[in-house]
Amino acid sequence: MKIVDCHAHMAVPPQLAVYKAGLLSHRGAHGRSPPPVTAEDLERAFTRCEMAPYGHLECLARAGVDMQLLSPRPFQLMHSEEPKKLVHWYIGLVNDIIAQECALYPDKFVGVAGLPQTGDSPIEEALPELERCVRSHGFRGCLINPDPFENGGRKAPPMGDRYWYPLYEKLCQLDIVGHIHSASSRNPEREPYSLHFVNEETTAVYGLCKSTVLDDFPGLKILVSHGGGAIPFQLGRFDATTVPRPGMNNTTGRFSDRLRKLYFDTVLYSKEAIELLVKVVGPSQCLYGAEMPGVGSSINPDTGETFDTIIPHIKSLDFITEEERVGILGGNAAKLFRLEI
Repeated sequence: MKIVDCHAHMAVPPQLAVYKAGLLSHRGAHGRSPPPVTAEDLERAFTRCEMAPYGHLECLARAGVDMQLLSPRPFQLMHSEEPKKLVHWYIGLVNDIIAQECALYPDKFVGVAGLPQTGDSPIEEALPELERCVRSHGFRGCLINPDPFENGGRKAPPMGDRYWYPLYEKLCQLDIVGHIHSASSRNPEREPYSLHFVNEETTAVYGLCKSTVLDDFPGLKILVSHGGGAIPFQLGRFDATTVPRPGMNNTTGRFSDRLRKLYFDTVLYSKEAIELLVKVVGPSQCLYGAEMPGVGSSINPDTGETFDTIIPHIKSLDFITEEERVGILGGNAAKLFRLEI
């Protein structure tokens, strides 16, 4: 059985942070000029202890993870920055570094692209970069930020809106996965980015399940981060509004039926939350994700293990079959992302 972490983020060489700081300081006046990044730089990034007691590669070895889907670090993507060319330049370099990392460790990592989404721009402006990453780098998915204004006061259209349809069409055409994952928050005192993730992913699922998107794009593959935000816990509220009642014209069907057409990762960090997710959406719709190393890589004082040590939680689920367990830990990801494992 191969274990696949569907939700992981890149190792960051120091050149990337320096490049970003330069872009933000000169606002593009000095041109694009991405720095060179060597294999040795990336090897050091993968062995550096940063967010965990161990380096990235050692974390995977200790957990028994065979493969990860590598994407950008979302809170760094600065979708709301101006001028918009900075976003395109920065995300282009991020995607190229991910491609280098996947080429350096071809049996360990598969790429997931960042999209250069910018505030009120048409979503079509992000599609050339997506196509480049798939055609040139072999990436199998992309991150989708439902709030490219980054909690700055303005709101993007709900994900059932036709604003998003060119992206959905492109995902189906390329046969890749759209991974819903919000990004930074411009109001960190009230909503730090971890909370903003949960809020926006909840809103994104609601928008999809209350629309006709999943009918209009039957081949669309959507993976939702962090267990779908609050949706599994609050499903009864949303489902209740979609059952037939006198005088109500429901054209989209039950919320719960549409919910089970989406896929969800297990980046939840507690056994109880993972159990609830699997029971609510079904084991076929769940993919092991730990975002390791990351937010959950600190030591849990109750267990002595890192919070992202969640493979034992999945293995201990007593209400699923062994085949379903294998699916959650890797089989479902292999099918969804077309991986050879």
